[in-house]
Amino acid sequence: MKELTKAEEQVMQLLWNLEKAFVKDIIEEMPVPKPAYNTVSTIVRILEKKGFVGHNAYGKTHEYFPLISRKEYTRTFMKNFMRNYFSGSFQEMVSFFAKEDNMSLSELDELMEDVKRDIENENRNTDE
Repeated sequence: MKELTKAEEQVMQLLWNLEKAFVKDIIEEMPVPKPAYNTVSTIVRILEKKGFVGHNAYGKTHEYFPLISRKEYTRTFMKNFMRNYFSGSFQEMVSFFAKEDNMSLSELDELMEDVKRDIENENRNTDE
């Protein structure tokens, strides 16, 4: 899966929230100053070429929708992030953020319990 530029990611975030939208709908959700229609239209077409977005045609108008889920993109993004900045080590990444955010031991314990629970749930789901 290809990485997205900041502008592409911003449009994808809006499409994930909206589920399907015309270019004008995407622009309405963007912060001021709003980009030009052609700019957003170009970004959406690039996303379509990259395989992130599909469309339904209604005459000359196109309604766009995500082909890649937010969860799927996040998983790939985080794996690449971890590999590029933390040598692929989850432990190094958690340690870095724990130190940067001055996490307490109870917060770290809670985080570990959440991770264990998520892993157990995912293992149960793959066994079914």
